[in-house]
Amino acid sequence: MVNISFRDRTIREHPRLINGPATAPATLVLAHGAGVPMDSPFMAAIATGLAGLGWRVVRFEFPYMARQRLTGRKRAPDALPKLMESFRAVVAEAAGPAPLIIGGKSLGGRVASLLVDELAPRGVRGCLCLGYPFHPPGRPSQLRTDHLATLAAPTLILQGERDPFGRREEVDTYDLSPQVRVAWIPNGDHSFKPTRNSGRSETDNLGEAIGQTDGFCRALLWPHNLGTQLQQNPCPE
Repeated sequence: MVNISFRDRTIREHPRLINGPATAPATLVLAHGAGVPMDSPFMAAIATGLAGLGWRVVRFEFPYMARQRLTGRKRAPDALPKLMESFRAVVAEAAGPAPLIIGGKSLGGRVASLLVDELAPRGVRGCLCLGYPFHPPGRPSQLRTDHLATLAAPTLILQGERDPFGRREEVDTYDLSPQVRVAWIPNGDHSFKPTRNSGRSETDNLGEAIGQTDGFCRALLWPHNLGTQLQQNPCPE
């Protein structure tokens, strides 16, 4: 666990970690999944990988996970309205001159996708879902996709091909907004881990996710300028 300094009420309720330069062209605000904190190996790999490409990444924790961090006892996620309220508060705190992109792992990405259209007037350009929970494992009829059919904000869903929360053959049948793009992580599970005999490593798949996210963010900010100049200068003014 990370040692968090609780300087004020907002930080105490929503602990956060920040990677990347303050002068980055955009800030990604990312929430964790239902059962693991913001400093899980998955979240750390994504955040540090994106920071290494010049993006600012703010990871935060919902109140139930913050309480779990303090008590050491497992807690169920807060109700969806409270999760959304928490995400709104962190976005307001992170807002500045640079655009925002919101998202997260599993539950965190789902909450972000429910808010992205609402928060667009506050400088939020798009949404990133790292393993979207389309349905609970083993219950494919309990879909969480209604709002995905009408999203207006650009949204990238990165999904492992073996994800029990939504496999490729299932997701391909869903009615999703034209603004939602699903990119598949080869042989990946819900955290993008491949099988041993797949010929791929977890590092390969995390690198694929970071690269896909980098391309998505660039396209949001510079849709007409994605050529050689960006490769030479990854974060132009």
